[in-house]
Amino acid sequence: MLIKGSVALVVGGGGGFGGATARRLARAGARIAVLDLDETKGAACAAEIGNGAVFVRTDVTDQESVIAAIARAETLGPLRIAVVAHGGGGGDGRVVHRDGAPHDFEAFRRVVDVFLNATFNVTRLAAAAIAGTEPLDGGERGVIINTASIAAFDGSVGQAAYAAAKAGIVGMTLPLARDLGPLGIRVMAIAPGVFLTGAYGTASPEDLQAHWSQAVPFPSRMGDPDEYAMLAQQICENPYLNGEVVRLDGALRFTKKGV
Repeated sequence: MLIKGSVALVVGGGGGFGGATARRLARAGARIAVLDLDETKGAACAAEIGNGAVFVRTDVTDQESVIAAIARAETLGPLRIAVVAHGGGGGDGRVVHRDGAPHDFEAFRRVVDVFLNATFNVTRLAAAAIAGTEPLDGGERGVIINTASIAAFDGSVGQAAYAAAKAGIVGMTLPLARDLGPLGIRVMAIAPGVFLTGAYGTASPEDLQAHWSQAVPFPSRMGDPDEYAMLAQQICENPYLNGEVVRLDGALRFTKKGV
């Protein structure tokens, strides 16, 4: 699919994966709409990209917010690319805490809402917009790339909520691709392993690398967000990639406690 001249909507564009993807797709010639709840980080990403990139403050769990963001993106040109890479927290830890208290149910619901339900919300609305564009050579209209996690396959202790949400993204990838194939829209998902992003809090990059390098077979380090962005660009460019979840993890497999 042609990236140059297409509009790319990047959800979570103020974060590690989203920001790297927005910058890389911009270098490939796309017009960028950065969507994020964090106004400071989102606006900074759009300003750094320049060249007409816009920032739209967006709550991905809210239908009207996403509709308004897509409408703004469409003012830049034909929307053909949607990358959903927002964050949002990981739940309430173990199902039964050490003090005997059960996992907070609302925390579980919130994680599923932010990661799984919001991903579907963006996917369905972006797909409807992409379906209205003129088909390119081969009949393709666009591509949607969602973000799962290797926790969907081998989640660790305390990850029940997060793993459930990400497993939902994995599970809906093929049905989405089958639903949207007749419209010329591809759907893929990336399942990252451990990447050096803000999701790991305030720990120093050196400490994080030392912790994770022993667990990742090769390259024995955490991933760089631009490696996620590189895969996102390759998915856009290869029209035969569809309905699949790609692990991007240096052959890492989580153990019961993560490492």
